[in-house]
Amino acid sequence: MTANDLDQFAAWVEDLIRRRGFDIDSPRGGGKSRLADEAGVHRAAITRLLQRQSMPDLETTRRLAHVLDVPVRDMLIRSGRLTETDLPLPQPSAPGPALANRRLTLEEAAAGLGIPVEQREMFMKVAAQFLPPSPAQRAPLAQD
Repeated sequence: MTANDLDQFAAWVEDLIRRRGFDIDSPRGGGKSRLADEAGVHRAAITRLLQRQSMPDLETTRRLAHVLDVPVRDMLIRSGRLTETDLPLPQPSAPGPALANRRLTLEEAAAGLGIPVEQREMFMKVAAQFLPPSPAQRAPLAQD
């Protein structure tokens, strides 16, 4: 790993940290400590990464991925430890007979798309607006 690799990875992680609402820019913001606490890692590991001194170990990387809500696979590839060839994505398989004749539920779609659990309800509300009405919703009201 080169210094440039470490710098690129650290810059990517910094961006993730900021986007997740951790204040790492002000001296008394507490973002590094809060991130370390939530990830269950030493604050020094966060500091060393942000100062481009060292790459976090695998367990720290795994814990940071969880807190920053990114796949561990992405963290490992971005860190330069592994390549996409080392960690191939599973190939989609043809739907089995049970799925062949039915639509996915919004819950299944959210899970399949990797929508974080805490954002799935909002995803389902928004996605439901784009679905065609069900037959029951299209049926005209009976006239008396």
